[in-house]
Amino acid sequence: MTDHSSDIDSVSGKSTTGHEWDGIKELNTPLPRWWVICFYLTIVWSIGYWIVYPAWPLISSNTTGMFGYSSRADVAVELANLEKIRGDKMAALGAASLADIEKDPALLALARAKGKTVFGDNCAPCHGSGAAGAKGYPNLNDDDWLWGGTLDQIMQTIQFGARSGHAKTHEGQMLAFGKDGVLKGDEIVTVANYVRSLSGLSTRNGFDGAKGQKIFAENCAACHGDAGKGNPEMGAPNLTDKIWLYGSDEASLIETISQGRAGVMPAWEGRLDPATIKAMAVYVHSLGGGK
Repeated sequence: MTDHSSDIDSVSGKSTTGHEWDGIKELNTPLPRWWVICFYLTIVWSIGYWIVYPAWPLISSNTTGMFGYSSRADVAVELANLEKIRGDKMAALGAASLADIEKDPALLALARAKGKTVFGDNCAPCHGSGAAGAKGYPNLNDDDWLWGGTLDQIMQTIQFGARSGHAKTHEGQMLAFGKDGVLKGDEIVTVANYVRSLSGLSTRNGFDGAKGQKIFAENCAACHGDAGKGNPEMGAPNLTDKIWLYGSDEASLIETISQGRAGVMPAWEGRLDPATIKAMAVYVHSLGGGK
């Protein structure tokens, strides 16, 4: 190792590190003592922090530290205290009927506030934070409902879900007419264009409307109705209102008719308490699309 301590800068009189760029030499200036002391103190502090607080990850957990502190436990305590404060109000909410909640300004405000929070935690991943939905997930802001938009119907859907496996769940589903060999390819194309025509959408050249109507009447009307207005009791959507869950273009409709649709909504009964389910039903109903 080369000793540069004898290499003294002529201007400052200090030793250099031996590094030089375009005739400029780097001075070997030590850090201020106070800075060095603070640096070593931070190392000592970090070691103490590792010992006192949870710090090191283990295979299935982590070190708990001498204090046994847990920020998660603190949050749990705060939430428990909040529930105690809300206890009487939530009990009143749970005891009231949906109609009574809507008539009582205090209960209605509580239900909407609670419902909004619970919706964000549990429903927003599918329906979106603003409940506008996405492909395959209904928009809850409009007035188009697969299973009905009254308060009672919304609550039933939240409680038991759709195709969720619950004993009281909604069970209707779209059949796979192509996959199951019920309709041929050209018939599926024809009825897909007929369905588009029900909403006033354009159809391909050469489309035979009479044939499309006949196929629809024989295979689709039992669920969607002769006029395609839908049936909430079966979860069959209205095909005339230009509101589409999976898309209205020909390719999407052909896929729907060929492969069927059987989206699942989880049942929240058992996951959320009855008062919370009521609150969420009131909140969803208040978004603007409730009947």
